[in-house]
Amino acid sequence: MIARPRRRRFTAEYKRSILNQADAAQGVGAMGALLRREGLYSSHLTTWKRQRKQGELDALTPHKRGPKVVVSSLVKENRELQADVTRLTRKLKNAELIIEVQKKVAALLGNPIPNIQIDEENS
Repeated sequence: MIARPRRRRFTAEYKRSILNQADAAQGVGAMGALLRREGLYSSHLTTWKRQRKQGELDALTPHKRGPKVVVSSLVKENRELQADVTRLTRKLKNAELIIEVQKKVAALLGNPIPNIQIDEENS
């Protein structure tokens, strides 16, 4: 299986460090050497410098790409209720299994438990 390429994400600390090194770079070829060493493009520095100059608070932190997902309160409530139903159904199945085992043990010990019919709406 071939690994898919992933977009690189740079931390704010890394960006600040590179910008500081770029500001301190002097001499012919120093900037190019920095970019080659770090595997960066000059457009990275241009973008990061512009963001730093604009003073954006979150300019140097990576942002999640793509559309923002907005989930309504009804959808959230529906998901929570579905999770509750799933959890309670699992608990009910476990309880029914335990009751069946208790009935069998009681029958083996000569103390049978009578069957009590419970009205169920969906069964």
